[in-house]
Amino acid sequence: MPPIQLLLSAGEASGDMYAAHLATALKERLDVELFGMGGPQMRAAGVEIVTDYSEVAVVGITEIVKHLPSLLRAMERLVEAAERRRPALAILVDFPGFHLRLARKLKPRGIRNVYYVCPQFWAWRPWRARLVRRRFLKALCIFPFEEKFFSDAGVPTKFIGHPLVGAVEATKDRKEFSEELGLDASRSIVTLLPGSRTGELVHHLPVLREACALINGRVPAQFVIAAAHAQDVEHLKAGWPTGMVVRVVEGATYNALASANAAIVSSGTATVEAALLNVPMVVIYRVSPLTAALAKPLVRTPYFAMVNLIAERRVVPELVQGEFRPERVAQETLQLLQEPNAREAQRRGLEEVRKRLGPPGAVGRAADEILSLLQGAAGNAF
Repeated sequence: MPPIQLLLSAGEASGDMYAAHLATALKERLDVELFGMGGPQMRAAGVEIVTDYSEVAVVGITEIVKHLPSLLRAMERLVEAAERRRPALAILVDFPGFHLRLARKLKPRGIRNVYYVCPQFWAWRPWRARLVRRRFLKALCIFPFEEKFFSDAGVPTKFIGHPLVGAVEATKDRKEFSEELGLDASRSIVTLLPGSRTGELVHHLPVLREACALINGRVPAQFVIAAAHAQDVEHLKAGWPTGMVVRVVEGATYNALASANAAIVSSGTATVEAALLNVPMVVIYRVSPLTAALAKPLVRTPYFAMVNLIAERRVVPELVQGEFRPERVAQETLQLLQEPNAREAQRRGLEEVRKRLGPPGAVGRAADEILSLLQGAAGNAF
């Protein structure tokens, strides 16, 4: 019997990570061939990459318009590959602007779609949940409150827990990490996660450089920047004021976070990683003014940072758009560095977040759900 064909698609760095882990779990359970859109982690997990996610990894409404030709090319390649290989399922990871359209194209071709890591429609444009109902066989959600939201919209939904629970851990302690980078473990370390997309780096880095200079003027600190991609390293090293201790690491994000006294984190999956490592943080984010103006009427939640949304209260400071200024970033970070009560209060909140993320084993549960769907379609032939 030939291997089962599965389409697996992710459109950004976090999705690439989630999809890679799922690919490994599926291969442990089934004889499968996986193909689709992704990046280095999916490649390493044995997924045949039809189109690289770097072609579509854009953020913001106005930014999408500029990248429309590459988005359309990626869509065309995936649809052509699906028509040729006839996958038993298409497993689409978050990235709703692209994947909702891909699902619309695949369904009339007889390809069933599964959503793994549901879009955050409960936070903005909640009416789009009905598109998931029309185009997807099932949704696998990673936050407990999502199950009710999507189920109420008529989507067959299963809460599997967060894939990062049990998977996020440092491989070196602070002393080892400091020695490796030539840092002084007795001095403050501030870790920066400025984002994984080019647009995020463009908007974030100038403000972060100024903010870190202000922090360094008050507390002689050392700054570690975690690069999401190897090609970003040189860009991240450039432009820092002289006299500051700045190190850029690639492939060592968890060690960089675990060694930090405080972190400055671009909003997104990275905030969950920091929470799982119990690192006090300041969350930042900025898009173009036009994108912000267009998106504002669509937002339906009082918080922006994922950890605050999970906790349903303000656990970490979130500095977004106009609030994301050097002096504000410095002020919030210095409070974490200098005030033990502020650090401990945040850590209590992060503990609450961790409890809400579910037990370890989410990837295995997702793979079992997908196996069940395949068995149901094949009359328990596997």
